[in-house]
Amino acid sequence: MTEAINAKRRTLALAMGSGMLGAWVSPAVLAAAPGGAAPEWAEALRRDLDLMAQNLTRTLLAWPVPDSVFLPEAYGLTAGAPATVPATATAAIQRAIDACAAAGGGTVRLAQGDYVSGTIDLRSGVMLEIAEGSRLLASTDLKDYPERLAKRPTVMDSNMGMNQSLIFAQDCQHVGICGKGTIDGRGTEANFPGEETISGTPGRPFIIRMLDCRNVVIKDINLRDSPCWMQNYLNCEDLLIDGIRVENQSNHNNDGLDIDSCRRVIVRNSWINSGDDALCFKGAGQRPMENILVENCQFFSSCNALKFGTDSQGDFRNVLVRNVVLGGPSETMRSRKRRKSDGGISWEIVDGGTLERVLVHDAHIVRSESPLFLYLGDRGRVRPGEQRPPPGVLRHIVFDRVTGDDNGVRGSFFTGIQAKQIEHVLLRDVTIKMAAAGEPAIKAADVPVSQDIYPDPHMYATVMPAYGLWTRHVRDLSLVRVRFFNAGKDARPALLANVTSSPTL
Repeated sequence: MTEAINAKRRTLALAMGSGMLGAWVSPAVLAAAPGGAAPEWAEALRRDLDLMAQNLTRTLLAWPVPDSVFLPEAYGLTAGAPATVPATATAAIQRAIDACAAAGGGTVRLAQGDYVSGTIDLRSGVMLEIAEGSRLLASTDLKDYPERLAKRPTVMDSNMGMNQSLIFAQDCQHVGICGKGTIDGRGTEANFPGEETISGTPGRPFIIRMLDCRNVVIKDINLRDSPCWMQNYLNCEDLLIDGIRVENQSNHNNDGLDIDSCRRVIVRNSWINSGDDALCFKGAGQRPMENILVENCQFFSSCNALKFGTDSQGDFRNVLVRNVVLGGPSETMRSRKRRKSDGGISWEIVDGGTLERVLVHDAHIVRSESPLFLYLGDRGRVRPGEQRPPPGVLRHIVFDRVTGDDNGVRGSFFTGIQAKQIEHVLLRDVTIKMAAAGEPAIKAADVPVSQDIYPDPHMYATVMPAYGLWTRHVRDLSLVRVRFFNAGKDARPALLANVTSSPTL
């Protein structure tokens, strides 16, 4: 009897990935499907990622900072200068950093109020501390941001042209930023005008950019109002981000935290509210990204709260996200755009590359138009002169113990393309509340393919064919104790998927 039931459950999991588009799996079937165990691959993945997290927690620790302390005031910064003369503050801070590195490392401490600065270059062995009550204020004069070009060209440089930042580090070991103070980018449109783009952002610097660094610690710092992305870590190893607070709602392209092609990463105990993607993983560095732990965080965004992509030229694997709250900014938070995030969790592979072995558990999604979004496309963006890659791989994705409330009408959806399906996806113990639609839904047959464009959930339709979950070109989709419901009358089904049958258990 048990084997027969399990066989039917396996049939449902397989049926929901191939066959006739537009068949409706009713809420009753969703309720019946749940009773059994998850697929064996998912159970093995959970065990592997728990071990990975234990190992990271035990071994990825803040590096020991030497006791020496260096003050900009001892390197040419006179009283009253920090708030009025950016060039003086920049030079004094840089001299303190260089002296600290030459002495074998230590802390460069900003503790005397406000320091107005242009670009400063961190060195190996240097921890930059913004003490409680003090601020590092970004200069509003673009001339104070000379270009810093990457020694190793990547897609980020060739296609995005992002070469200016307030704090820059390259090829450093044992480097970091800490303190209870604030780094304020003063990045309003009035100070740094420019267009919102999906490519270059000339005239709008980053606040933090670190390339090819090892043993990086970003801890306890307050970050606000970048002219562009707040922080970008590319091809770094042993990256620890702990207890940071990011408020980035001042300009276009206001990402909160971008981690690109890094290995051995922990992001924990952090809060981000951003106009663009809050926490975004990328592969523009074109090197593998693996062994990532994200825990005990809150991410809010008017775009995507938690995202892979869009640049996915490298491979991603072994990612565990747990105990997080995700979605759009609440009424008490700053917001330049909408209160609903475009996507809650958005895993997007469009430039080749592989995204696999990703588990999100104990997540709560609020104020999101599409709480869950999986997209496998074929944009194929690479560096000039490189061969266009074939479509990538998106597989072995788990959403476990996920709840949601106060979400929009669009619904979650997973879509691959004819040439490449999304494979092996599990939703287990998922309960998400959506708003009822007040207008007709797009027909499933009319949902465009759109495989070669910049992807985001809004690129399809305001009202998708299902209020809970719609899927296309997905193979091996398993649902275990999954419930989508809404707050009113909605003519759409809870689930509309590629199914060959609707078996009864």
